Amino acid sequence: MGQLSNAYTLFLSLLVEAFPFLLIGVLLSNALRVFVDERQLLNRLPKHPLLAALCGSLGGFLFPACECGNVPVARRLLLKGCSNAVAIGFLLAAPVVNPIVLWSTWVAFRDQPELVWLRLGSTLLIATVIGWLFSRQPDLRPFLQKPVAAALDLRQQGTPSLLQGGSFLAGEGALGAIALDRQLEAETDIPRDLRWASFLDGSLQELREMGSVLVLGSLGAALIQTAVPREWLLSLGQNAFSSVLVMIVLALIVSICSTVDAFFALAFAGSFTTGSLLAFLVLGPMVDLKGIGMLLTVFRSRAVAYLVLLPTLMTMAIALLVNYHFS
Repeated sequence: MGQLSNAYTLFLSLLVEAFPFLLIGVLLSNALRVFVDERQLLNRLPKHPLLAALCGSLGGFLFPACECGNVPVARRLLLKGCSNAVAIGFLLAAPVVNPIVLWSTWVAFRDQPELVWLRLGSTLLIATVIGWLFSRQPDLRPFLQKPVAAALDLRQQGTPSLLQGGSFLAGEGALGAIALDRQLEAETDIPRDLRWASFLDGSLQELREMGSVLVLGSLGAALIQTAVPREWLLSLGQNAFSSVLVMIVLALIVSICSTVDAFFALAFAGSFTTGSLLAFLVLGPMVDLKGIGMLLTVFRSRAVAYLVLLPTLMTMAIALLVNYHFS
């Protein structure tokens, strides 16, 4: 009963902590859809894949979103015609590369300020490289879930749509909503009340979809976290290699929000190596249990495997480099 009680408490804390940021991400996503002129946005992005990936990775400074809110925004960027490099760069980097998370990391690790810069630099490097790799795939549709790919097809078959609203998990209903939005776009001056109605409708539908995934992911993370003895983890913390592995596994399981994960990692600062703490701070916001569930609402399993394995391997390499050469 004690473990179940702890799991229930952790589940509620994860849910309460993450939901506001999911809401922020959904609202940002639909604000982009309704109120931002996509032609101006796309024209200002660099064309070179590597620069585009870097630009997307820095997008968190303009649209702060944790790992609960970056998925709907990245999905919207893809459907607005942004390149793969921009969308993937934003998807991986936005949970860290934003002023809120960097500030919280500095507050938690004032005695180790190098962790702030290492976290920022490592995240930008990983997100930019993976964004550039995804740019080598000219057509991303084979990597997308069928409803998302169908919505992208509809967009590419005609005039780019500013108001591509509706659900992307609702099948025909989603495509019908997009078709209706395109009819509205034929008007040169879309009424303000129509924009707000589309904004609210799209936000509610995305919140319903992503919220259900968030609940399931938080429940799974809470159950797994309570089953792993903390004492066993701490016994491995001083080894340069095993400490990195432990904190990578912990980052995958804990699924804690990037705005407060630095304070969670601070509890291990006296027992774990610098590289392992960095691994937790870099990988956790990119890849965790509830985040994987959300990625599966947009990408097929093959693409999600790439988005999990590549950041994990690159994070491990950077963390081991820090442990063996800079500690």
